[in-house]
Amino acid sequence: MAEPPAPDALRRVTALAEELAGTLRRASVVDLLLRYVRESLSPCEIALVLFHRDADAADFVHGWPAGRPDRRVLLELASGRGPLLAEGGTGGDLDRRLAESGVAPQPESDGSWVLVPFLAKGRVTGALTARGEPGRFVTSDLLLASGLVAQASVALESARLVDLHDDGRRSWQDVVDAIAPALCIVDRAGRIRRANRAFADLMNAPPAALIGRPWRAFAPPEWVADLERVLSPQDMRREVELRTGDRTYAVSAVPITTTDQSTVVLMFDDQTDRRRLQDQLIQSEKMSAIGQLIAGIAHDLNNPLASVVGFADFLKEIPNVPPALREPLTVIQEEAERASNIVKNLLSFARKQDHQRRPTALRPLLDATFVLLRNQLLAQRVEYRVEVEPDLPMPDIDANQIQQVFVNLINNAAQAIASTQRPGTIVVRARHWLDGVAIEVADDGPGMVDAVATQVFEPFFTTKPEGEGTGLGLSISQGIVREHGGRILLATDEGRGSIFTVQLPLATGPAEPAPMSGPRPATRRLHVLVVDDEPHILHYMRATLEAWEHTVVVANDGQEALDRVRHESFDLIISDLRMPRLGGREFYEALQQQDPAAAGRVVFTTGDTVRGDTLAFLETANRPYLHKPFSLAELRTLLSKVARTSGTHRVLHEA
Repeated sequence: MAEPPAPDALRRVTALAEELAGTLRRASVVDLLLRYVRESLSPCEIALVLFHRDADAADFVHGWPAGRPDRRVLLELASGRGPLLAEGGTGGDLDRRLAESGVAPQPESDGSWVLVPFLAKGRVTGALTARGEPGRFVTSDLLLASGLVAQASVALESARLVDLHDDGRRSWQDVVDAIAPALCIVDRAGRIRRANRAFADLMNAPPAALIGRPWRAFAPPEWVADLERVLSPQDMRREVELRTGDRTYAVSAVPITTTDQSTVVLMFDDQTDRRRLQDQLIQSEKMSAIGQLIAGIAHDLNNPLASVVGFADFLKEIPNVPPALREPLTVIQEEAERASNIVKNLLSFARKQDHQRRPTALRPLLDATFVLLRNQLLAQRVEYRVEVEPDLPMPDIDANQIQQVFVNLINNAAQAIASTQRPGTIVVRARHWLDGVAIEVADDGPGMVDAVATQVFEPFFTTKPEGEGTGLGLSISQGIVREHGGRILLATDEGRGSIFTVQLPLATGPAEPAPMSGPRPATRRLHVLVVDDEPHILHYMRATLEAWEHTVVVANDGQEALDRVRHESFDLIISDLRMPRLGGREFYEALQQQDPAAAGRVVFTTGDTVRGDTLAFLETANRPYLHKPFSLAELRTLLSKVARTSGTHRVLHEA
């Protein structure tokens, strides 16, 4: 019959329970238990082991010398046996009990042993062992140790639950801190219950300082009215847009539960980059629309320009022009060519490109770029100079892409000068550089501080006011130049201006042949059909060709031209592309069916090479074409080529 527990044992168990009531840390529980065991049992040795929750491996070990037999005794405890009181050594029952559990007798087991398991929901979670002198421990000591361990087991389980809670809280905090949007939980009184690090950074406050404080104490004053509206029950879940500095946030509130809307999660999603991309997309769409508008305007301008340029050329070639008319004719010719070059540059810049690289002379490209920007530079009171070293080699480039780089650099230089509110100068120098060429764009503007200079090539970085720049120009330019195997360098001095240097490698392929010079080749009399819906162009073409002693038939559209071809044969058919009723493309396709040989003598004229369908058709048809407005020299060259491949006709004198 077991001894009833002594009043002193109950007092000690109760005292331990009272001390453990406020202890929620495992180390503190273990320290209290070991102190009570030492004071109550006065053992020679005391040891304690705690297991992992989901494994039999030791999670915590105290006072367990290597080689002591009580390690194996734990196997017996773990197999479901309860507290154990045993004597070790010769004649003792410890070895017998070990043998019953399949454990061989162990040395150094002399003495009296108390072994008590820690239990949690019927599972062994650890063990306490105490050894005293032989015969030291009795049943009451085992009961006392069991009571102490039982109290400690409860406290350890509570501590484990607290640790799990803390781990869960830390995990939640780690998760929400890793989320990019700023989050905070606001209760019905407007106090912040929880917040992630992004929210703390947004409010410029330490995370610990937020908890329990009203959100109004941290939000910018200009946000308060909008945030109060978002938190109101009637407007909850609606999104508002808030700004601070150059950042834009989309803010919304969501209740924690559907039944209680007094506690909500406020989410601040940084939309700055998204808004910039949207603005850039809108700007790109605008530029695309402007490109199409330019194409239409250029086409409409090219038709009258074709007449002006053609008649100016025609009149200049008339012999015995009165001296009083020669200078006005020269002005008309030069101004018409100037207008023509402006339109061609616009079309070239707006045209969808095939990104083919070829050896390109830099002087004409730079001159064409300044023609595009001339009015803008005049308005900003910016003068410019272009300096090109003699015998400069031609780099292997996509001319339109590199022109885009020059436009960006010159624009930036002009805007920098304009910010000083004084006149200024841009100097573009093209020179030899190692194995290539270098183009410097130098301005006498305000220059840059080092902090700005180190960021100018970063996407979206801009010093311009909102709405005046996207911060992508230099980044895109750097990418274009790098794709060409070159680089852009910046040298700047605050208060004295900046120099951007574009370094490009030399051409790797053959250069385009230079135009032929010398006397005009003899041509042959040709029978020519001119198809165009512009009466002035028909008039100019007829007058010019007949002056060169060719015979000319005109048609106002493709349908009339088809009727003409059915009744007579032509050496050359010059057809516009865009015409009412039946355009040049449709006329050509119908002619291929009706008279393939005649279709092989078609040359197109067009003032539109921006539209993708126009380019695709010209490439597919593989027919020559003249871009309006074209000069008499271009027309004469075309007639010479046709005359050489047509039938035998009488050779004409040079026109």
